[in-house]
Amino acid sequence: MASRECKRWTDEDGLHIDVRGLPPPEPLVAILALLRGMQDPIPVIVHHDRDPVMLYPELADIGWGAVRIASPPGEVRLRLSCET
Repeated sequence: MASRECKRWTDEDGLHIDVRGLPPPEPLVAILALLRGMQDPIPVIVHHDRDPVMLYPELADIGWGAVRIASPPGEVRLRLSCET
């Protein structure tokens, strides 16, 4: 069974990426590919099913940080920002 693709859109608070429903490690791969491909870092809002604990050390390695923000029940939402 093929997995669904992540959705991306831009809103006033930044670039959003929705990785809900993707099997591991696809959310991690999609988020890191997005960040590494950005020329002008803007805030990225991640919509996830769970707390992506494996993502945090990867973010630190590339100079990004994450803060958990308010989200609806059943969703983990993070604001990622470039720290360099």
